[in-house]
Amino acid sequence: MPKQIAVRLPDDLVAFVDARVAEGIDRSRAEFVRRALERERRRAVAERDARILTGSGPDPGLDALAARGARTPLDLK
Repeated sequence: MPKQIAVRLPDDLVAFVDARVAEGIDRSRAEFVRRALERERRRAVAERDARILTGSGPDPGLDALAARGARTPLDLK
C-alpha cells in the first residue's frame, strides 16, 4: 500500500516540478517524485551491478558468446 510522506524542497525545485506538471510532462508532483526516485533506484542498482561485475574477473563463457555474436551477421529483413 502506498505511503504518504512529507518532503521539504527549495522553491526552485518546486517551481521546476510544477512547470513539468503544467506542461503535461508529469500528471502530478507525486508522479514526478515517484519517477525520479525509481530512476535513482535503477541507477543505484546498475552501479552496484557494475561493481560486482568489475570485481568478478573475466568469464570465458561470456567472452566466447560475445565473440560469436560479433561474427554473426544481423538479419535485418
